[in-house]
Amino acid sequence: MNHILEQVKFDANGLIPAIVQDYASAEVLMMAWMNREALEKTLEEKRACYWSRSRGKLWVKGETSGHVQVVRCMRIDCDGDTLLLQVDQTAGACHTGYRSCFYRRAENKHWVEDGVKVFDSSAVYKK
Repeated sequence: MNHILEQVKFDANGLIPAIVQDYASAEVLMMAWMNREALEKTLEEKRACYWSRSRGKLWVKGETSGHVQVVRCMRIDCDGDTLLLQVDQTAGACHTGYRSCFYRRAENKHWVEDGVKVFDSSAVYKK
């Protein structure tokens, strides 16, 4: 696995952006950050693991919600500084309850919600 990791260009903070796409539909679900440990864990376990900049720790997608991402394919861009994960997504990828984090589109200088809400976020993420 070291030869794979040697080709990854992490930024000055030790992170690389990961674009997450539904394997079957090609819908873009989210973007998250990975550090070396998150990438290693993802490669080993075939479940998406990311680095939370706000919490300062690793998080396995679905550890709280149960909405896991099983990695079917991982790609790296031509510069080696961005990853693409193609996943089987359980329920929604977005913590707000939508299938995709990209549930708003620009229309007449406004953001309009047009995504599919697939779960009640307040029921899943109880504080």
